[in-house]
Amino acid sequence: MDRLVSIVVPMHNAGTYIEETIDMVRRQTYGQWELLLIDDCSADDSREKAEKRAGDDGRIRLIAKDKNGGAALARNTGIDCASGRYLAFLDADDVWMEDKLERELCFMEEKNAAFVFTAYEFGDEKAERTGKVVHVPETLSYQEALSRTVIFTTTVLFDLEKIDKGLIKMPNVPSEDTATWWKILRNGYIAYGLDEVLAIYRRPAKSLSSNKLKAMARIWNLYRREEKLSVAGSLRNFIGWAWRAAYRRI
Repeated sequence: MDRLVSIVVPMHNAGTYIEETIDMVRRQTYGQWELLLIDDCSADDSREKAEKRAGDDGRIRLIAKDKNGGAALARNTGIDCASGRYLAFLDADDVWMEDKLERELCFMEEKNAAFVFTAYEFGDEKAERTGKVVHVPETLSYQEALSRTVIFTTTVLFDLEKIDKGLIKMPNVPSEDTATWWKILRNGYIAYGLDEVLAIYRRPAKSLSSNKLKAMARIWNLYRREEKLSVAGSLRNFIGWAWRAAYRRI
């Protein structure tokens, strides 16, 4: 179908959220979609709940992996199985506004873009909105993206007629999503930002200090290992990234 959106959801021990996720996609004001639930060897009741909730809705496909490989490889499986013109990612514990797909598709067509993303808001463990909104720029180039991880995976949308699936495949490294956006932008694409809150990032309060330290290490390693930046170049971008990351959470 010409305007079909393939929605890829990696699913690993997501039993707490997966029914809500399926219902949320079904409530989208844009109904031309397929939902690809990639079960990454869950040990809980994720698969049973997903099968029950999906029922006989032919738009929902449950794809079971035979070996746990993590979110990046699960998303890659979903990319391979996607049959739509458009591709979106959604994590099972995040939330979309009901008009997310409709608004983003209109924006993508307006900009004639291959890659778009939106603003989002932090939520607590129950996805209750906290008022902390991450605004996004009108456009984002590769050099700009290196010092600001403003693209949230649950907000992206790709036009597969303009960008090859292979370029969207994620490397199996920490912060695989950021590495993927950089790879795409490095290949000459521009990402267009829609500064409307169309998603909520569920963020539990626990272990924030530990998570920050891990995030810093992941970003530094991406600069050095994936992007092959010099120490000076890595440091310059890292300072910008750290400042913006801290500001985003104030």
